[in-house]
Amino acid sequence: MSETVSDFMIKRLQAWGIERVYGYSGDGINGMMAALRRAEPELRMIQPQHEEIGAFMATGHAKFTGQPGVCISTSGPGAVHLLNGLYDAKKDHVPVVAIIGQQARKTIGTDYQQEIDLGSLYKDVAGDYVHVLSDPPQARHLVDQAVRIAIARRTVTAIIVPNDVQDLPMEEPTASDGVVFSGTGYRRPHFLPKSEDLDEAAELLNAGEKVAILAGAGCKNAVDDVLALAEKLGAGVAKALLAKVMIPDDVEFVTGTMGLLGTRPSQDMMNECDTLLMVGTRFPYAEFLPVDKKVRAIQIDLDAEALGLRFPTEINLHGDAAATLQALTERVNRKEDRSWQQTLVKNTHDWWELMGERASQSAKPINPQQVFWSLNQRLPDNALLASDVGSATNWYARYLKVRRGMHGSVSGGLASMGNGIPYLLAAKFAFPDQPGIAMVGDGAMQMLGNQALIGVAKYWQEWEDPRCIILVLNNRDLSQVSWEQRVMEGDPKYESSQDLMDFAYDSYADMLGLKGLRMSTPEDVDRVWDEALAADRPVVINAYVDPEVGPLPPHINLDQAKGFLASMIKGDPSAWRMIKQSFKQIKAG
Repeated sequence: MSETVSDFMIKRLQAWGIERVYGYSGDGINGMMAALRRAEPELRMIQPQHEEIGAFMATGHAKFTGQPGVCISTSGPGAVHLLNGLYDAKKDHVPVVAIIGQQARKTIGTDYQQEIDLGSLYKDVAGDYVHVLSDPPQARHLVDQAVRIAIARRTVTAIIVPNDVQDLPMEEPTASDGVVFSGTGYRRPHFLPKSEDLDEAAELLNAGEKVAILAGAGCKNAVDDVLALAEKLGAGVAKALLAKVMIPDDVEFVTGTMGLLGTRPSQDMMNECDTLLMVGTRFPYAEFLPVDKKVRAIQIDLDAEALGLRFPTEINLHGDAAATLQALTERVNRKEDRSWQQTLVKNTHDWWELMGERASQSAKPINPQQVFWSLNQRLPDNALLASDVGSATNWYARYLKVRRGMHGSVSGGLASMGNGIPYLLAAKFAFPDQPGIAMVGDGAMQMLGNQALIGVAKYWQEWEDPRCIILVLNNRDLSQVSWEQRVMEGDPKYESSQDLMDFAYDSYADMLGLKGLRMSTPEDVDRVWDEALAADRPVVINAYVDPEVGPLPPHINLDQAKGFLASMIKGDPSAWRMIKQSFKQIKAG
C-alpha cells in the first residue's frame, strides 16, 4: 500500500518528537485513525471518553511536559466538542495542535451532514494558524507550520483535513514556481532587553527598600533565577496561581499565592511594598496589586503585549525571563538590611500556623481545610498535582506546600471546570513512575470527571507507579459560585441553580475496578489518606465536606462584608451555619 496523506502527517508529527495524540474516532477522521493504527507503537493514540476530555488532556500534556499536545477529532460535533479544552490551552499560553476531520471537498458548501464552516469556527481559538489541507503536497508545510507556530507562540493551531484527502496517495512537493519545501525543528531564542534598560531597572530595584516579586507561569524555566534575585534583594516572592507548583514553598521568603485564592502574607507584602517586580505573569486582578501611586514597578515578559497590561509599570523589559533575571542579578547590589524580608518570613510562618488552626475547626460533617491539611502532611515527593476549578482550587492554592520535583496545574485563564482528571491522566502518561493526585469538586465530577474516570480505569495498569488519587469534595453544592453569589452580588444562595444530587463516587470507582474510599467523619481523614497513598491501584476518595466553610479572602474588604451581610438579610437558606463557620475562621486568625 502506498503512503497516504494521513500516513505522512503522522510520520511528520513523529519527526517533531510527538509520541502521543489524544483523539476520538468518527467517520470524518477515519483516514487518520487508520494511519495511527499503522504507526503504533511508535506513535500512540490515547482514547478519551469525550473530545473535550481529549483537548484537556492535550493541554495538560503541554503544561506538564513543556512539549506540544496534539488532539484529533472528527468533523461537526467532534470539532465543536474540542473547543473548550483548546481555549484552556490558548488562555494559558501552552502549545496544542488540533487535527480535525471535515466532509469531502466536493460536498462542502451544500449543508451536508456534519458540515460546519470549521475555518470560521476555529478562527478565534486557533487564530495564529488554521488551514484546510486540500491538496496532498500541502501536508508537509501545514504540519510543520502548525507545530512550529504552536511551540514558538505558545498557542493553539489547527489543521482541517477533508475525509477524502486523508486517504489520497501522498505527493511530495516538486520543484516548480510557487512551491515551498518546509522543514522540521525549532530552537527557542535567548534574548535580552537592551543593556541600558537593564541598568535602569537595576537602579530602580537598588533604590527600593521593600521589594516584592510577583512570579507567574512565565517563570517555569527561571525558578532558580527568581529565587537568586529575591535573595540578593532581600525580597519576597508571591505566586500567581499558574506558578503555584513552579516556585517551591519551602523557601522561607516565598509567601504563597496571590489574589482572592491567595495568602495573607502575599497580600500584606503587596500592600506594604515600595517596589514591585512582575515576572512572566498577566495576573488580572488589579485590586490585589499595590496602589500604583505608592509603588515603582518593573515588568519582565516574553510577550510584548503583556507588558504594562495590568499595572502602570515604570520599566517594561521585553525578554526571556531567565536571561533577564540573571542579567539583573548581576547588576543589583546585595541589600544588607534584611528586616523587610525577615518580616515576610515571619508573616508566612504565622500564616502556615493559622492554616493549621483553621483546618482543625469543626464542621458538618468535615471541614474541607482538614482534608487538604492532612494531604499536605503526606504529600509524596515528585507528586503530580491537578486541581479542578471550584472550591477545590481555594484549598489547593493555600494548603499544599509545594516542593521541588512536583508538577501541577489548573485551568487558569479560562478557569473551566472539568480539567482535573484529564490533566492528571496526561501527566501520568508522561510520568508513569510518579504519584498523581487530582482535587475535584462534585460539580466538576458530575460535569466531566465521571466520564474521564473511565479513562483512568482503562489505562492505569500500564503505569509503573499506580498511585493515582482523585479527591472528590462532595458537598452537594456548586459552592464556589454559591459564595460568589453571596459576596459579589449580595444574593442568597439560589438553590435551584446550586444544589447538586449526592453521588456515590467511591462505589462508582469500585464498579470500574478501582478502589473507592469514603470520608464521612473527621476521624476518617488521616486514615483514608494513608490508605489511598498505599493502594495498589487508583483511588477515588468520596469526601463529604461542609459547603458552609467559605474560602475567606486574605483580607475582607467593606464591599465583600456588605455583600455577605446582604445575602443573610435576604434569607440565605444556610445563613446561621455560614455565620457560625465564618466566625470560627475569623476567630482563628
